[in-house]
Formats: sequence, C-alpha cells, structure tokens
Amino acid sequence: MAFGKGKSATHTDGDKSWLGKLILVPVLIVLLILVLVGWYWSSEPGLEPVAGTPKTEQVSGEYTAMTLRALVLTLLDKPGGYISNDIMPPGLLMDNMPRWEYGVLVQVRDMTRALRRDMARSQSQSTEDRDLVKAEPRFHFDNNSWAMPASESEYRDGVKALDSYIARLRRGEANFYSRADNLSSWVSDVSTRLGSLSQRLSASVGRAPLTDGGKLGETTPWLEIDDVFYEARGTSWALVQLLRAVEHDFGGVLEKKNALVSLQQIIRELEATQQTLWSPMVLNGDGFGMLANHSLVMANYLSRANAGLIELHRLLEQG
Repeated sequence: MAFGKGKSATHTDGDKSWLGKLILVPVLIVLLILVLVGWYWSSEPGLEPVAGTPKTEQVSGEYTAMTLRALVLTLLDKPGGYISNDIMPPGLLMDNMPRWEYGVLVQVRDMTRALRRDMARSQSQSTEDRDLVKAEPRFHFDNNSWAMPASESEYRDGVKALDSYIARLRRGEANFYSRADNLSSWVSDVSTRLGSLSQRLSASVGRAPLTDGGKLGETTPWLEIDDVFYEARGTSWALVQLLRAVEHDFGGVLEKKNALVSLQQIIRELEATQQTLWSPMVLNGDGFGMLANHSLVMANYLSRANAGLIELHRLLEQG
C-alpha cells in the first residue's frame, strides 16, 4: 500500500513538472521574441540626409520643407513605426525610443512654426500660407494618442499639407523668404531648446543649481536621466538634418554674414552626439568615479553647439 501511494505521488509530481515546462517554454520564447523585436525597433536612423542630396534645380526653401517632411515620415515609417502611443508590447515596454521620437517631434514642431510664422511670409502683416496653417496644428497634436484620432493619422495629414506647400512652392504659388531675420528667429528657438536639455542633463549629478533669489533648482532623478539622454539624441539628430537644409537654402545669407563656418561647426558638434552607445544602459557615474557619465558627455556636446548657436544668432542680427 505504501509503495503504491509513493508511485502515484511520483507520477503526479512528474505530471506537474511536465505541465510547468509546457507553460514555461512558450513564455520564454515569447519573451525572447519581444526582446529581439524591441532591440530592432530601438535602432536609430543614421546621419545620412533624410531628404537626399540637394539639387541645383530646387527652388529656395524646397530642401528645408522636404527635410521637414522626411523627418516626420522617418518617425512614422522607421522599424516599428511610431512607438510613443503603443498600448501593446514591445512598444508599451520601451521608453528610450519614445523619448527619441519626442526629441525629433519637438524640432519638427519648431521648424513648422518658423515656416508658418516667418519664413513663408514677407512681413509680419502678410497673410499666412494656407498649407502651413493646416500643417502646424497637425504636428502639435498629442503625441501619445492611439485612437480617435491616432497621432499617426494627424501627422500624416500634416505631411499632406507639407506636400501641397512644396508643390505650390515649385510652381511659384507659395513663398519662402531666406532672410537673416527669419533664420535668426528659428536659431533663437533652437538655442533655447538646447540650453534646457543641456541643463537637465547636467543636473543629474553634483549639487542642485541655484535659481533667481538663491533658491535651489530641480535635479534630474537618476531613473529619468536615460529619458533625457535619448530625447537629446533625437533632438540632435533632427537638428543635424535641419541645419544642413538651412545651410543649403540660406547659403547666400550665411556667407554674407560670415556665419557659414559657425553653422558648420554647430553641425559637427551635434553629429558627435550620434556616436554609438556601447554600454547596454545609460551610465551616470558620480563626480570623478570609475564609471562613465554619458549624460555629462551629451551635455558637453549640446553646450558647445548652443554656444555656436548664440554666436550664429549674433552674426545674423548684425547689420
């Protein structure tokens, strides 16, 4: 009797063991697939021009608008598509790529506003371009909306409005004014963005910065520094593309103001932010410790680029 019971118990334990394996193996396979897909979706675009090489027959402003259009399409059509509003794994579990996307999106919004507000208008009292009036609010739509409507559908509508503007630009029915004051206004906006990002990256270590009145400012929490780092990567990547377009469409103005070398140096500093991150995670070593501090390296490149932007703005403002 005792032997029979022991055999039955052993048989039951064996069944449970096989059942556990049958459950565990598929779970591990699914997890592996999610990790591999997430790794593939996390790949960032390279530094090659998203709008191709500028052509001599392009009208003034066309390359800038084409680059802006290509930035949006990169967000929508890169591996995994647009991830920020995903509600299912692996996109739901990813946070670095959504922050990269947000950095690019902010630059898209700023340039679209600059086109609508300044570059496509002859003066402050002139009428805004009808296509840019449609495009700007589309790109300012909530970046986390997954339905009714989804962010992607709004951004594609913005691309359609840009397509219409570009087509009219080629036909001579739309305007683009490559003046120093128009470029200076956008450069000022970019400088403000980079200054904020640089401060947030630097505030991850050391003492809290002092604000007006001697009060202590905010520091960037350790768990959020990778988000700021990837937002800075996306911002820098988009700016490299846009500054190259500006170099082409505002080339005459930049040469006249002796500002072309300054712009090229800014591009070089921002290109350095796109170097491969060999560490599996963003390290945030403290002080002069043994570990690297990726956030401070990124902040250094952004600060140098921002110093160049301030100088560029000064040159453009000069008579």
